[in-house]
Amino acid sequence: MIDATLSTFERDVIEASGEAPVLVTFWAPWCEPCKALHPMLERLELEYGGRFRVVNVNTDANPELVASFNLKSIPHVVAFVDACAVSQFAGAQGEPFVRAFVERLTPNPADIEHRAARDALVRAQAGVAEESLQHAIALDPSHDGARLDLTSILLDRGDLEASRMHFMLLSPRATSHAAYNGVRSRIEAAEIAATLPPEKHLEARIARDEGDLQSRLDLADLYVARGAFAPALDQLLEIVKRDRAFGDDVGRLRMLEVFEIAASEADLVADYRERLSQLLF
Repeated sequence: MIDATLSTFERDVIEASGEAPVLVTFWAPWCEPCKALHPMLERLELEYGGRFRVVNVNTDANPELVASFNLKSIPHVVAFVDACAVSQFAGAQGEPFVRAFVERLTPNPADIEHRAARDALVRAQAGVAEESLQHAIALDPSHDGARLDLTSILLDRGDLEASRMHFMLLSPRATSHAAYNGVRSRIEAAEIAATLPPEKHLEARIARDEGDLQSRLDLADLYVARGAFAPALDQLLEIVKRDRAFGDDVGRLRMLEVFEIAASEADLVADYRERLSQLLF
């Protein structure tokens, strides 16, 4: 908890709110309700361990700031996030109210780790992402988003047993998550792939007989299991091209499944949707 003035407000509040939410408390030495609110905010700031900061502004010493916020009474608390005033309350509210106010502003530590993992994945740093996801799950075992992303990384690595374990630990709410169906389909593909011949054997079969559609389907399942969606879609598209009726239209149907699994690769999905559409119509 620090004191801010007009000259330090930019640094202590506006800039600092880019790192963590800042609660600006407008008070005065003569204000009795302020004396009840201050210790509570100080205690919560310590309890939350840096997830938000408290900055005090003495209204008697900083009339310009009082005027800029058009304050009518004190204590008055204004919350800043990313340099913007996003919420506020007036009066010496009770702890349940103040705690709920803070909770709406402060990110869950598990969410912070999950975002760090997503950033690492964008940079192709799977190891760093996996570590952050493990931290997120340790902080919040019910964090389905982190567990789904970890399951995908484990599938990429070929660790089907660990993938199954994490998938089974998902909460019932996970079914509504955007990534759920895709991860489930990848696990199913990996389970199928575990029963298939090695990739080189399937490629050799197709080289000997380009019309061996079952080998093409099996090879596509192997590719999907390890997240190689483009070559998988190539094989499935070839099945549709050679025999639409094969396996009760399995080539087209499996392509639709892969589109869902690979939904995050929008350009890839759009490209193969167009190719499939041209082939069918």
